[in-house]
Amino acid sequence: MSELRIDTWRMPVAPLGSENPLPPFDVPALQPVLSGKPEGDTEAGYIPDYLPYTMQDGYTRERAMTDVKVAVLENDTLRATFLLDYGGRLWSLVHKPSGRELLYVNPMLQNANLAMRNAWFSGGVEWNMGVIAHTPFNAAPLFAARLHTPDGTPVLRLYEFERIRQAAYQIDAYLPDASEMLYVRVRLVNPFERPLPMYWWSNIAVPEAEDVRVLVPAESSYRYALSVADLQIVNVPLVDGEDITYTTRFKRAADYFFLIPEERRPWITALDRSGKGLIQVSTGRLRGRKLFLWGTGQGGRRWQEWLSGPDHRYLEIQAGLAPTQLEYAVMPPHAEWSWLEAYGLMQADANTAHGADWAKAQSDIEQRLDSMAPQTAFDAEFARGEAWKDTPPDDILHRGSGWGALEALRRENVGESPFVGPGLDFSGALSKEQQPWVELLHTGRFPHTDIDTPAAGTLVQDDWRRLLENFVRENSAGWEAWLHLGTMRLHDGDAAGAREAWEQSLMLRRTPWALRNMAVLMRREGNQNAAADYLLEAHRLSPDLRPLWLETARALVSAERYHEFLDLLDTQPDALRHHGRVYLVEVEAALAVGDLERVGRLFDQGFEIVDYREGDEILTDLWFRYHAQRISRDEHLPVDEALMQRARREHPLPSVFDFRMKPESGIS
Repeated sequence: MSELRIDTWRMPVAPLGSENPLPPFDVPALQPVLSGKPEGDTEAGYIPDYLPYTMQDGYTRERAMTDVKVAVLENDTLRATFLLDYGGRLWSLVHKPSGRELLYVNPMLQNANLAMRNAWFSGGVEWNMGVIAHTPFNAAPLFAARLHTPDGTPVLRLYEFERIRQAAYQIDAYLPDASEMLYVRVRLVNPFERPLPMYWWSNIAVPEAEDVRVLVPAESSYRYALSVADLQIVNVPLVDGEDITYTTRFKRAADYFFLIPEERRPWITALDRSGKGLIQVSTGRLRGRKLFLWGTGQGGRRWQEWLSGPDHRYLEIQAGLAPTQLEYAVMPPHAEWSWLEAYGLMQADANTAHGADWAKAQSDIEQRLDSMAPQTAFDAEFARGEAWKDTPPDDILHRGSGWGALEALRRENVGESPFVGPGLDFSGALSKEQQPWVELLHTGRFPHTDIDTPAAGTLVQDDWRRLLENFVRENSAGWEAWLHLGTMRLHDGDAAGAREAWEQSLMLRRTPWALRNMAVLMRREGNQNAAADYLLEAHRLSPDLRPLWLETARALVSAERYHEFLDLLDTQPDALRHHGRVYLVEVEAALAVGDLERVGRLFDQGFEIVDYREGDEILTDLWFRYHAQRISRDEHLPVDEALMQRARREHPLPSVFDFRMKPESGIS
């Protein structure tokens, strides 16, 4: 019998820590980069930043055994486990008769800086909706509900309100009694009378090994790598004489976006030497398929170790709405897009799957897939879901954020149609960060705050800006109302309006929040000294706030006030002094003033930058600059390109610091 239950999964977890309360104005959102791709609208989906989301950068690398809340779907063949506090991620899929784990299950939950909100961890199946750069709910809870199909099969419904696109998404996962495959029915609804740029990719982590081969019904692919400016069309499986479907044969990280012909059924699988492994298949709406590999170069190995510990490797096979992850699909007004995905064990002929005949290998997989999930039966299963897609939940198992409930209230208050049907229940989730906005909605007044910390969460939605603009125009607004209005204005590109709002806020109360935001404006205007001054005052008002201290440190160095930063650094408490990003700024400042002994001590102690960003080269650059300056000092040579090249040859970057992803940086 199929069942759905709530349970716990015990593993080492690095706590997420506090969210960064500073609006991330200067975290540029990833935009479509379609150079080399013949179709696609490069402007569709443009966003200036990731507001209203805040950054999740308070985590560490100190892990403790933790019981993580999970939902478990199980029948006689499969057991599927979902992490409810981490985006509803499908964490494990076990084939019970063989005892085989079909996914890559990370032995720990360790965040790193690889997503739009910073925090991201590897493993399982991640559901990415909304904008490029992973889901905003990667390290956040989703709503989870229980319901039943008309034949009594239990369904795990996962859903949330995505605040950039201002739309909800719905994932209905279920395991019929005798099913060999886990069904996942996804639904997106555009609630607007305008087109809505949309993004969806199901990112599936599976174990990587020398004998694992990725198979897909495609003869060509777009190739994308950090080292290559353009997308390139390459043949599949052989590229430059090497078979890309065996990921351990390549040193550098790369993405391959497979071009599946319209007449082919969209699927992807990763099979070991015995011909066994996970297969994922979907209805036609979800046509994109991708392979991601870290590569076996030193930087790729370091990233794998950073995310999973030693001796653990994975690759990703992915499925998406668009041909690549560098573009959006555009939903027509009031459109509804749905599709059915299925996950299960593929048992293919090993010799054929790993043979030289690519077409024969594809054909064998497709024949076996048609036996497991015939196309007509699969389409019928998808069609049956139409009858229960709006069925209200029997009970709520887990609650997400209160922003969906707030949006529902706003729409009801102004007479707009609901953005979701009765199948998604956002009730009971309003929290204190939504309450000031509820008051603005019902009374037209934004409440005064008697403390120095904002009471309301961040909003940038146009509907809320109009309400707040009306309030400050007609009333005596408090410092927090002006603070939020400035955030809304700058997000909309109105720097002058933002300055006016934050100056008004500072006239009413001198808070670190408005001071920091004024520093953002100064930095954008190129006035690094003024930015540093604002941040120094903000830091004095809130001396224990680490994100504010990190921005202050960076601002002083950007203003070339190196000695001032180093003097201030020596006065900071240990909690702020001993942090990887502080060490990084200290290295930069010490290099600038010629204190090479100080730099050497810092590198020798082997500090960790917990949230080092994928693709960032600053640590690499500082290492080689340090050694070039040492040689220059000792041998009285100018620091020029020749000396930099010598430093690279004679002082290779230690593996503990090596997160390089580009071949010109040592990965080829």
